Amino acid sequence: METRRIDPVNCSVARALSVVGERWSLLIVREALDGARRFGEFHSRLGIARNLLATRLETLVTAGVMRRVPYQEPGDRQRFAYELTEQGRALRPTLVALLEWGDTYLADPQGPSVIVRHRPVDDASSCDEPVKVVLECAAGHSHLAPDDVCRTPGPGARFVESS
Repeated sequence: METRRIDPVNCSVARALSVVGERWSLLIVREALDGARRFGEFHSRLGIARNLLATRLETLVTAGVMRRVPYQEPGDRQRFAYELTEQGRALRPTLVALLEWGDTYLADPQGPSVIVRHRPVDDASSCDEPVKVVLECAAGHSHLAPDDVCRTPGPGARFVESS
């Protein structure tokens, strides 16, 4: 008996991984979210080979995750800083989710090395509480368990026959 299933090749997860699925790419985004902008900052913070860093930055720029911004120090040639675009900044929840998973299953016995906290918008509020990623449906049901979520065909779904 043949059934139709969603074509796994036509997948946003696969498309996203083609941009940020290589180890260094998300680490570059993480550092950019923490304020790194210049090639040298990424290099010293990550310890990545210069040629690999240049390749990963080019991939992120081409994909629209980052943009190059020219700058020039007095007496130096023009160089480029790297800024996250809206698309790049939107990766923060992905990084927080990966951090949560890593803290749960891979952290040192002493505990996590980093805690992501809610930075107050102004000095009047002093929240500073830890941040976590929460799955929520459009009806507002939150804290969904992994088994409470399923994939269903979307408007761009393609189907393949399977036996």
